Amino acid sequence: MNLTGKITIVTGASSGIGAALAKCLGALGAAVAVNYASDQEVAEHTVAEIRRIGGRAVAIHADVSVAADVERLFHETKKAFGPPSVLVNNAGRYDFGPIDMVSEEAFHREFNLNLLAPILTAQEALRYFPETGGSIINISSIESEIPVHNSALYSASKAALDALTAALAKELGPRRIRVNAVAPGSTLTEGLYRLGFAGSELEKAVAAATPSGRLGQPDDMVPLVAFLASDDCTWVTGERFGASGELHSKIRERRLRRVNNLIMEET
Repeated sequence: MNLTGKITIVTGASSGIGAALAKCLGALGAAVAVNYASDQEVAEHTVAEIRRIGGRAVAIHADVSVAADVERLFHETKKAFGPPSVLVNNAGRYDFGPIDMVSEEAFHREFNLNLLAPILTAQEALRYFPETGGSIINISSIESEIPVHNSALYSASKAALDALTAALAKELGPRRIRVNAVAPGSTLTEGLYRLGFAGSELEKAVAAATPSGRLGQPDDMVPLVAFLASDDCTWVTGERFGASGELHSKIRERRLRRVNNLIMEET
């Protein structure tokens, strides 16, 4: 796939899946705005990696759950490269815990980033995307369809993102803007390492629930997102693509019950 000439914004792109996506899009010829919320050093490292292979990239600080920051993100992207035509809504958070511990603050924190932010960025994209259209790619989660124990808040926010994806695909289709979602399964990112998930019994159980016997890596999400960003994908919109190593499959339910049991034991 050739993304030469594409100008792309990837939110939450300083590390993890976002960084992998930014590097791939840059390697395929797109100019990439690497959005970050807190860690400038890591974001600049991602930019350096893209530039090292001859790509174009810039790091832009913005809290994409705040409208003024989203406006600045798009403005600075246009200033650096021109108007964007690809938006990857990757920024998100995942908080787990029992429903009786969910506070109003926790609800708004989760939904502001996982749902409000994609709404704000889509609104701003309408002001910048060219008349020829563009592509919006929302990073959802397997949890939107098969929640695990203590994931009510996170799963609900991602299910809402799936619904938003389908609704926007219908609304923005006449403007030649495609809207799709990619739903990763358990993926070994920095966040899971910080939580102590890597190397745990829970990791082994989740890995055993996949035919390949392993968890996902950030790079596993790259080819699908790159395809959705490309002109090879002009007929695809309103779709949700699972990227979970078949963890979603109904025939895996027995093994997933074991995963749920392990989560309950640890919490």
